[in-house]
Amino acid sequence: MVLDIIITKTNDGYTAEIPSLNGCESWASDEDTVLSKILEMASFYLKTDIQKFKLDKARKVENHSIYKLVFNKSV
Repeated sequence: MVLDIIITKTNDGYTAEIPSLNGCESWASDEDTVLSKILEMASFYLKTDIQKFKLDKARKVENHSIYKLVFNKSV
């Protein structure tokens, strides 16, 4: 399974969201922290161990960074 993570630089820090997971959003003062927080939230939402996630930075457009969250959800 592959999900997009969108990180946006704002005036007061960074926001992160996974659009395909309703309500999976986070905020932090730096990009590394917001990425860590959104991965923790994704782990909770998907009931998947965070160690199973692979992260790939896909592209950067203006003040947005797009990451691909890749994992195999076993039932």
